[in-house]
Amino acid sequence: MKKNQVIDLGLTGYDELFMNDQERADIRKPKVEEIPLTELTPFKDHPFKVKNDEEMTELMKSIADSGVLAPALARAKDGGGYELISGHRRLAACKALGMVTMPTIIRNLTDEEAVITMVDSNLQREHILPSEKAFAYKMKMDAMERKLGRPKNVDQVGPDFRGQSTAQILGEAAGDSASQVKRYIRLTNLIPDVLQMVDDGKIALTPAVELSYLQDFEQEALFSIMDCDEVTPSLSQAQRLRRMSEDQTFTDRTAMQVLSEVKGNQKEYVKVPVDSLRSYFRPDTSIKQMTETLVKAMEFYNKHLERQRRDRDAR
Repeated sequence: MKKNQVIDLGLTGYDELFMNDQERADIRKPKVEEIPLTELTPFKDHPFKVKNDEEMTELMKSIADSGVLAPALARAKDGGGYELISGHRRLAACKALGMVTMPTIIRNLTDEEAVITMVDSNLQREHILPSEKAFAYKMKMDAMERKLGRPKNVDQVGPDFRGQSTAQILGEAAGDSASQVKRYIRLTNLIPDVLQMVDDGKIALTPAVELSYLQDFEQEALFSIMDCDEVTPSLSQAQRLRRMSEDQTFTDRTAMQVLSEVKGNQKEYVKVPVDSLRSYFRPDTSIKQMTETLVKAMEFYNKHLERQRRDRDAR
């Protein structure tokens, strides 16, 4: 042991012996410091977007009226300054308001601890995009596996996980099932353009998972078709596209053929109350017979209009 080396045994200090419970609690509280905004940098590969939307406007108004009520969290960087762990939206709001400093708690965290804390603090937000959750889940899962020395296998179990898989542990903390966690992580295999369509609500989660198995060049070809023709695949169509990719039969032409098929939810219907039609039919007429008669009536009416147009043109 080196001379004069101090060993922290976690025992109560001499001064604390003469403090009451409130005083002990006060000195153990995390210290909030006013850190210059110029010394705070975003977390590396931060998966959550900072948008200038209505929520940001409300946050800026709150800070302007009452200040930053919840301190941000950061850790010291080796080269000086601080890496922000939580509080990216608050930082953007403070900068927009022309503030110089922001109340921040500085904690000493490892890389893995910082990732897990960053993800957990942001997953509590009310509105989270699928892409944000996808990359957040992946970052946290990788950090959990590094921290516990687990091989990268989301289905593997071990004693340090109480017989549960990494996905199960992650899902329990976030309120998702293990299978849902895996679905979101699959989205990280989508190219940016297709992933944006998922964020925009144009492609649902389950079909998007199927598309994530396509190779990048296949996804790029698929996006061109979807963007040009303004179509998106159903689950069954996405599954077929995935099989085509696996069978190496995916081409621009075959993908276009699949997407050109009319999906069940794309069929258009005209709803007419039956009671409004009953007076034109016998009481024992079925709905099918009414429909057939109406179609024939419209065909006859269109022929009548066509004759009228020809008569006008002949005058």
